[in-house]
Amino acid sequence: MAALEYGAGTGLLGFMLRPRLADLTLADVSEGMLEVVRTKIAAAGDPHVRAVNLDLMSGPLPDRRFDLVFSAMTLHHIADTQGILRRFHEVLKRPGLLCIADLDTEDGAFHGKGFDGHLGFDRDELGKKARAAGFSSVRFTTAHEMAKTVANGERTFPIFLMVAATG
Repeated sequence: MAALEYGAGTGLLGFMLRPRLADLTLADVSEGMLEVVRTKIAAAGDPHVRAVNLDLMSGPLPDRRFDLVFSAMTLHHIADTQGILRRFHEVLKRPGLLCIADLDTEDGAFHGKGFDGHLGFDRDELGKKARAAGFSSVRFTTAHEMAKTVANGERTFPIFLMVAATG
């Protein structure tokens, strides 16, 4: 299975999944994060892992298509949710899977004052957007509950996993 992790950061999730994948592309827009990933790839000596600077919202699509696209805690940072879901659909093979882990709707405490991204997502609304982007099946589950210290103490934030399939 060829996979793309979008918003890979330092590659923590991608490297955890690597043993289950034939080929892995770790994509991010931060050169600092990508340098960390490139160092990890070099240390592993793995010719089937690559790091790329990729912004699907402003740049061209990659030449290749993937069996799996996954992303963790990135979607709430992308302004155009509908647009990125369409782009994810475009880079997936048929059949293919999109797996997104992100925040359920919250009151802004997760990032605090000044954050200009999404305050999590309503699962029903996100599911509708995924189907409108071309995904034929969309499922949600609560994957994790993250405890985090915020302005008024410790809170727990549910993290969903959305799995959407292409035709």
